Parts: sequence; C-alpha cells; structure tokens
Amino acid sequence: QNTSMEAKTSEDHLKVQKMKKKVLRKQVRAQHTLMRHEGIKCISHATQSLVIANAGLGNGMSRQQLLRILEEYGAMETLLMPPNKPYSFVKYRTTEEAKKAFNALNGKEVTLEDCGQNIVLYINFVEKVSLQNAVPTSLPPGLMVIEKIISPEEERRMLESIDWKGDEDTQNAQKTLKHRRVKHFGYEFRYDNNNVDKDKPLPGGLPEICNLFLEKCLKQGYIKHKPDQLTVNQYEPGQGIPPHTDTHSAFEDEIISLSLGAEIVMDFKHPDGHTVAIMLPRCSLLVMTGESRYLWTHGITPRKYDVIQASEHGHEVRTITADVGDLTLNRRETRTSFTFRKVRRNHCNCIYPSVCDSQKGQQRPVQPSFPQNEMEASKLEQEYVHKVYEEIATHFSSTRHSPWPRIVEFLRSLPTGSIVADIGCGNGKYLGINEDLYMV
Repeated sequence: QNTSMEAKTSEDHLKVQKMKKKVLRKQVRAQHTLMRHEGIKCISHATQSLVIANAGLGNGMSRQQLLRILEEYGAMETLLMPPNKPYSFVKYRTTEEAKKAFNALNGKEVTLEDCGQNIVLYINFVEKVSLQNAVPTSLPPGLMVIEKIISPEEERRMLESIDWKGDEDTQNAQKTLKHRRVKHFGYEFRYDNNNVDKDKPLPGGLPEICNLFLEKCLKQGYIKHKPDQLTVNQYEPGQGIPPHTDTHSAFEDEIISLSLGAEIVMDFKHPDGHTVAIMLPRCSLLVMTGESRYLWTHGITPRKYDVIQASEHGHEVRTITADVGDLTLNRRETRTSFTFRKVRRNHCNCIYPSVCDSQKGQQRPVQPSFPQNEMEASKLEQEYVHKVYEEIATHFSSTRHSPWPRIVEFLRSLPTGSIVADIGCGNGKYLGINEDLYMV
C-alpha cells in the first residue's frame, strides 16, 4: 500500500512539474510575441505592471470580463487593451498587488463569456505600461450620422412593415444572398452587376411608412432628393457585407441607410489605404454624399463582436479609435438596414473618374489572348490572379477566421513533434492550433 501511495505521489509530482514547464514555455513565447509586436521587453523582477497573454480583445476577452478577473487582487491604476491583439496590460497600485495577481493567474484557466471557450492566462512582468494611441480620426468627407432619428415605436413599425415570410420574391432573393435576408422596393438591386434595371420598376413603390420617413428627412434637411429605391437587409450576428462603393452610374449622389434592431461598426476605406471605423447606433441614419459616397469603400466585417469605445464621451458620432485605455468588445445582435437610393437617369460626371464606371471610356476592354511565351504568361497571371487576390485579401481573410472542428481534432490527435505541411494555408488559421507540432 505504501509503495502504491509513493508511486501516486511521484506521478502527481511529475504532472505538476510538467505543467510548470508548459506554463514557463508559454510565458517565454508570450515574451517573444510582445517584443515582436510592441517592442516591449518582459523582465524577471516584480513590478506594478503586468502583461497578460490570452486576455485581449483579439481573442474574445472583453474589458468588463478582464476587469472582474483582475480586481480581485488589488486596485488597478491602468488597463490597456490594444485592438485585435491577444494580450493586455495592467498596472496595479502596488508591486505587492501585482505579485499577488501574477501568482494567482499565471497558468490559470478561465472561460470566455458567451462563447464558453476555455483559455489559459500567461503572465509576465514589464517595466511600465504605456502604449501609443492612434491619432483620433475624423469622418470621411461628405459623411454624416444622425443618431436617434426615429423613436423606438417608429422603429418597431418599420420593422413590422417588412414581410419576410409570405413573399416569394424574398425567397428568391435569399437563394442569391445566402448570408443575409434581402428585399427590394421601387427597383430591384441586381447583385450580378451591382446595378438596377431602370426600365423595370417593381410594383407598389416604397412602403408608405418609408415615404413618411423620407418626407421627414427632406423637411429636416438631411437629404436633398427623395429616393425611389429601397433595399432592406437583415443580418444575423456574425454576418457582414464586403467592402464596396455603390455603382456611380446606378444611383445619384445621396445614399442613406437606417440602422434598426442593433448597432454595428462599419468600416470605411480610402483608396490610399486609410481606414475609419464608425459606430452606427440603433435608430441612426447614415448619410453618404460626395467623397464618402463616390471614392471611399464601405463594408461590414463578418464577426460576432465589434471593438468599440468602452465609455461614452458625449460625442454625437463616434469613430472607433485605438484608445487602448477605453476599448472593449460588443456582441452583435440581429440588425436590419433600410438603404435608400435615387436611381440615376444620366451619366455620372463626378470628380473621381478613376473609380467612376460612367467615365472609364466606352471602348470594350481587350480580352486576354492565349500567351505565346513565358513572359506573356507571367503578365497574364499577374493581372488576373495576383492582382485579384491582392484586392480580395482583406475580405477573404476576415471571412475565414474559424477553424473547422474536424481539422482541429486531427491536429490535436497527432503525437508531439509531428511534422505537418499545410498546403494552401490561406491566412494560416490552423498554424497555432497545436503548438507541440512543427507546422510548415
């Protein structure tokens, strides 16, 4: 019996030692990640400041949840959470409190809210907590967001005016757009050519409640022309729309979109690469004119959470800036958008000819011919393969963030030290599933 107890004690001791080694290995890896991403070096002696790996906005930890975990060990002076990063920084009032948190949390498993996923925290000491905030961004020129433009009662009536079940046209549209429900009024928006058939108006026009809303917008001066086309989209949490600019030749300057049911973050991007993330609150109206309508792309990244400001600063419209001391996660809910446009009856003569389909010349583009040599083949590949992938890369990656369960199961079943070749790895979403493997 004594021999059996000694064997069990020895086995338990080995397990503890193995776990300590694993935690230490993960700590070191977190140190390297921090140095690579932020240029911040971890230190071996205790300070007031800690970096917490696996506890960041980038891997599903909200500010509220992290605060609840950390405040058990003392009073905090600062909590910084960089956007899209899997780590956070905390500064306690005293070194003793930081040591207490370090000893309690390093290697501790916690459960993320809502998704129920378990993660393990890895802690390191740093000399100080300081990250450079991004410069506050302004709205794209010509863009306006009017908050609380309708009451909750008006919102309810507008949502109830859309019959999603009893309309065959709606079912047909859903076959085309599997990622969201859509319905058209006035004119059908065709997603095959991003245009409308101007000679085939839909019967019935716009719903009467929408006409009343548009009259209100005209009276208040938010719009100059009354739209004659409406697209209603309903998005489930996690769904989005690819970055795009509405076709110039299809619609006039003003494009307006009413957000109902839930708030959302919409991303705007200038051709030079400059991006602005804008919060569209529930019952708000987005008005795009001029440069914001013609030149900037707008889209909604498919994801279940948006990174938003944690506190209200009293601004009428908030652009989401990298204020790392005031960011958190916001779980998306079902949102319905009413997007109104006025169909264009003439050519567009805007001041952005490089992106205007009306001004790109009337001659038909020359179709590629069969390449006669290696150089021609290379040019053909560059134009029709590489260039296309460069243009769709961001959206491609944002829609491929969740690993397939069978692949995860397979990778985790392999023995330590196995060599895995991921052929055509895309954005590399499987590379970190099992860190005991050599992934190529």
